[in-house]
Amino acid sequence: MASLIELLQGIVGAPNVLTAAGDMAPSLADWRGRYHGTAQAVVRPATTAELAAVVAACAHAGVPMVPQGGNTGLCGGATPLADGRAVVIGMGRMNRVRALDVDNGTICVEAGCTLASVQAAAAAEDLLFPLSLASEGSCQIGGNLSTNAGGVQVLRYGNMRELVLGLEVVLPDGRIWDGLRGLRKDNTGYDLKHLFVGAEGTLGIITAAVLKLFPLPRARATAWVGVPDPRAAVHLLRLMRDTCGERVSAFEIVGRSALELVLAHIPRARAPLARGHDWGVLLELTDPQ
Repeated sequence: MASLIELLQGIVGAPNVLTAAGDMAPSLADWRGRYHGTAQAVVRPATTAELAAVVAACAHAGVPMVPQGGNTGLCGGATPLADGRAVVIGMGRMNRVRALDVDNGTICVEAGCTLASVQAAAAAEDLLFPLSLASEGSCQIGGNLSTNAGGVQVLRYGNMRELVLGLEVVLPDGRIWDGLRGLRKDNTGYDLKHLFVGAEGTLGIITAAVLKLFPLPRARATAWVGVPDPRAAVHLLRLMRDTCGERVSAFEIVGRSALELVLAHIPRARAPLARGHDWGVLLELTDPQ
């Protein structure tokens, strides 16, 4: 009887089943290096069918699976345990943009697409995919969905849960659930996609998604405002919303210590205000006109 590793090699090809310690090392620790684990292998499927076969083989063998996107998380959620039983499933080869519908304002992408590549694909059609966060050059859409990422523009556009219209998911037994829909006004049946958003891969592995796009902003204004405390920041947020409405696209409160870390470790960075404040607010206004 073939071993699990041999079965996996037959599904995705031997070069895409990593078993050497050095090859697996980048997938066995979190981004900060605080969490470390071991695994039988790192498997890299390229299609939904391959992933479904990998999941079915691991499930039949009783082997735990750890889906992993860009591995940019800071809490060890994509790091395998130290017992070495798991198979890490790297999603990076599933990185195609399947479709972009300009008229409907949607884009269908695979889970291994980086956030930056989705933003770029939308911008090429004069549209905006609004999720934006520090790791956008390396984090992947599957991870953004599985953690219900919010980013800096969450006030205007919402978390990933609000930005997704449909999903394709491989279930824990290897079956494929096809919920890829771009219909915006959809009142049919159970809204199953929301079970998988924020579930961190525990209910299934997201393989593709239909995401909402928006008009690309034509005007943008950014400001740093010093405030004495968080209560004053909340009051400022209400004032900005009352004055500017949905033009408030980003509003981030930053403590003095965080700003001091930036000034200490980023070359040529300078304090935005001459006088120091205990708290600062980084806010942005955008308008499509």
